[in-house]
Amino acid sequence: MIDKKNIPQHIAIIMDGNGRWARARALSRTAGHREGVKRVKEIVRAAAELGVKVITLFAFSAENWSRPKKEIGALMHYLHDFLGREIRQLHKKNIRFLNIGRAEPLPVSIQKEIRQAERLTKSNTGLTVVLALNYGARQEIVDAVKKFATEALASKAEIEELDEVKFGRYLYTVKLPDPDLLIRTSGEKRLSNFLLWQLSYAELYFTDKFWPDFRAEDLKEAIQEYQSRERRFGGL
Repeated sequence: MIDKKNIPQHIAIIMDGNGRWARARALSRTAGHREGVKRVKEIVRAAAELGVKVITLFAFSAENWSRPKKEIGALMHYLHDFLGREIRQLHKKNIRFLNIGRAEPLPVSIQKEIRQAERLTKSNTGLTVVLALNYGARQEIVDAVKKFATEALASKAEIEELDEVKFGRYLYTVKLPDPDLLIRTSGEKRLSNFLLWQLSYAELYFTDKFWPDFRAEDLKEAIQEYQSRERRFGGL
């Protein structure tokens, strides 16, 4: 049974394995991504019902631009569909939407839809769904350093006063709690340049299931595993 008093407040997920799921069924990679979108809807709904406050989904990395143009086009199509249709459903359920990652070189139409979705849902007080698009943790840290350096040069920040807490204010995830739990599907056991700063003390959960096979019951299993661990944050 899940302890409702010990639900991870922020769950980050690396949604991996869409292509391999499709290949195992003699389907196109785009078919795998299409099925993956269905799991996003299911997992978001389950997270909201369980009382999770924030869920961050690694949807498209800064390195994914090296994939075939046809596959990128399909991903952008599914993203367009999600932003144009599913966001309204999230809004009705009091769910807030946020995006992290660099805007460029995402299509201008996608950038516009992201801004519209954030504006529409900004006052919602339920689950916060964060989509990491064109995201890379190293680029996030570099961008944060540039922001701080710009303020320091303009005498708006003091170098000597910079600490871990203040540095966090320059990250894409400002005002969001750090993840308590990271889930990665498909059997891979690495972070792949995802939330490197924020995941410092997160519990890591890896499953061999491909993302299209990851269901609400699997999310509950991951949370039960999380609850079985003792989090000491470096203490005794």
